[in-house]
Amino acid sequence: MFVDVILPLPLEGLFTYAIPAELESRVQCGVRLLVPLGRSKTYTAIAFRRHNEAPQFECKPIISVLDAAPILLEQQLRLWQWIADYYLSPIGEVYKAALPAGLKAEDGYKPRKETYVGLPDNLQNEQTLRTALQLFGRAEKQQRTFMDFLALSHWDTLEGDTTQEPVEEITREELMNTSHATAAVVKSLVDRRFLIIYEKEVSRINSSDQAEPSVQPQPLSPAQQEAYNQVLFQMMRKNVVLLHGVTSSGKTEIYIHLMMQALERHQQVLYLLPEIALTVQMMERLRRVFGQRLGIYHSKYSDAERVEIWQKQLSAHPYDIILGARSAVFLPFQHLGLVIIDEEHETSFKQQDPAPRYHARSAAIVLAQMSGAKTLLGTATPSAESYYNAQTGKYGLVTLTTRYQDIQLPEIQVIDIKDLQRRKMMRGPFSPQLLSSMRQALERGEQVILFQNRRGFAPMIECRTCGWVPHCSNCDVSLTLHKSLGMLTCHYCGLTYQVPAVCPNCGSNQLSGRGFGTEKIEDQIRDIFPEASVARMDLDTTRTRNAYERLIGDFASGRTNILIGTQMISKGLDFDRVSLVGILQADSMLNYPDFRAYEHAFMMMAQVSGRAGRKGHRGLVLLQTKSPQLPVISQIVNNDFQTFFSALLQERSAFGYPPFTRLIYVYLKHRHEAVVDHAARQLGLLLRQLFSTRVLGPDKPAVAKVKTLFIRKLVLKLEVGLDMVRVRQCLREVQQQMASDKRFANVQIFYDVDPL
Repeated sequence: MFVDVILPLPLEGLFTYAIPAELESRVQCGVRLLVPLGRSKTYTAIAFRRHNEAPQFECKPIISVLDAAPILLEQQLRLWQWIADYYLSPIGEVYKAALPAGLKAEDGYKPRKETYVGLPDNLQNEQTLRTALQLFGRAEKQQRTFMDFLALSHWDTLEGDTTQEPVEEITREELMNTSHATAAVVKSLVDRRFLIIYEKEVSRINSSDQAEPSVQPQPLSPAQQEAYNQVLFQMMRKNVVLLHGVTSSGKTEIYIHLMMQALERHQQVLYLLPEIALTVQMMERLRRVFGQRLGIYHSKYSDAERVEIWQKQLSAHPYDIILGARSAVFLPFQHLGLVIIDEEHETSFKQQDPAPRYHARSAAIVLAQMSGAKTLLGTATPSAESYYNAQTGKYGLVTLTTRYQDIQLPEIQVIDIKDLQRRKMMRGPFSPQLLSSMRQALERGEQVILFQNRRGFAPMIECRTCGWVPHCSNCDVSLTLHKSLGMLTCHYCGLTYQVPAVCPNCGSNQLSGRGFGTEKIEDQIRDIFPEASVARMDLDTTRTRNAYERLIGDFASGRTNILIGTQMISKGLDFDRVSLVGILQADSMLNYPDFRAYEHAFMMMAQVSGRAGRKGHRGLVLLQTKSPQLPVISQIVNNDFQTFFSALLQERSAFGYPPFTRLIYVYLKHRHEAVVDHAARQLGLLLRQLFSTRVLGPDKPAVAKVKTLFIRKLVLKLEVGLDMVRVRQCLREVQQQMASDKRFANVQIFYDVDPL
């Protein structure tokens, strides 16, 4: 017998090994195997297929089987295969992305063990226990600790051979904390055989996960009930339904009612969110309704915690609901019935680096189809592709046009900062209207959100004398000044540099920051409003799960008055006291060299505007821009998604962009620019022989060097309806042709399918 396996390596295809006779009964699809590769290396492989088809070469035997039962279900392996095929990525890359690190190595995960103290068998009788209590003599600390143990464990309720209350297991740490005993005291009790010590595996999953439900779902408003009924009706006809509801329309409450219905049918639910910040806030809301039936899964959990959640999902008592970010799509689901993708328009659902460059929305829809489940996409600002699919009948469509409790959408005022700058009326990036409105909101005890989609103190520093700007030595980008670190940082490779005292080009000491990042805005706001409590939410301040929880908790409770942040504050966060939102630089989103720039800008500004006035009264949004005449600005002001979408479709149709075409970006990387240039021209030539005018480039991308590697890019524009299986086959053949050319043997070629 032989087995085809997946190795956690960026190599195409499967690898075949022989199965020794003594291991045949244990090798099943989805179990982990220890296999040799090369002369001395071993890897943890996943069994993909058992067969008796002897290959043309001599097979090495597998070394051992690491699991008694599969750790991957059949539909998970099928999803891996789909992602590898669709996104033109080796299946080994999918393996690396999908499994927690502790499951990729034979000794990577170690169960957490805790030390418990117990009562020896010979003392589990009222008479012998009374006799033992008389043996302590002058050892008062030991006696007090032992008495505390009896009380904590309920052995003090012993009558004859039976306790009147159920015996509780007590950890050694709990006993030491309660009786203020040292480890030496507990050891003496064990040595004298008053106590025994034993170890037990315990879960790393937070004990608060086991909380019981404390509230019932809120009754739906008439508008929500109508939308809920429409979703159920559409799901009878379509596998995927788009719920287009304005911000604060109560989409989450509809999700909760749909989840309750799925649970009544004994089905599991996958609820995907684009940001961990959203997961933190939603977790509290869902836990009040679903208690211990809810599990959380995302990258800020420790690897060991993720392994335990994975194992729980394979057990007889899995979580019924999984709330998570992108990676949760890879978890095992035994009875998946409903997938909810909230904020479906968000670009964070797309994995960029490393491979596989998959879109979690697409992967989740495919997973649902494989599992016979239904998918609900929810958003206030649908992506062009999803809305087009709904308009053309591929998806069902349900709209919710009123906010919960009929609260009005926020008033959006446009401020022309070009004119204010000319008249020297701006205070840094703040208009007089914005500062005045902030002051009024703070005086009323309300909260403010300031949105600036750029982190750091200043996007760059510049010499005022000669114009020199520091660049990263590894990447083709200018360095960002981070004042709190006192460093210049490359946001592409992470390299940091000391801030120079003088310009290395001309010797001038006239170096200053240019532009505004969130860190600089935070500094200036603290100066302008010293009495206010100010917090910043961006990639630099949210490195850990606790950081997210603290920032959101402080703002939700009112301990923070002003929250400054990047796009992560635009994504569906729900705060009661926010009356004012300031969008500081709309132009930085609009003036971006990408055909999706206006779409992303509309979504981001509409979403962040929706944070204002969510409870009790109408909010105010001040949108600062140098281009108030642009149609997209008035469409944001009027929340006119239909007009925006119609204009967007006309433009996309005229120039042949999605949803009317499929895009594949082909990237080449090499450490020598001349080599990558030559390779890109050759690859372009080969692709044009197959795809003709559908090939654009090669060209330099906006950032043409990252981590010492030079980059070139080609674009494939493919008509919808083209045989994508054949397209992928052609691309792989061309890649093999390039790899066989010695001149390009070390050139990296990779793909971004459906890029964002």
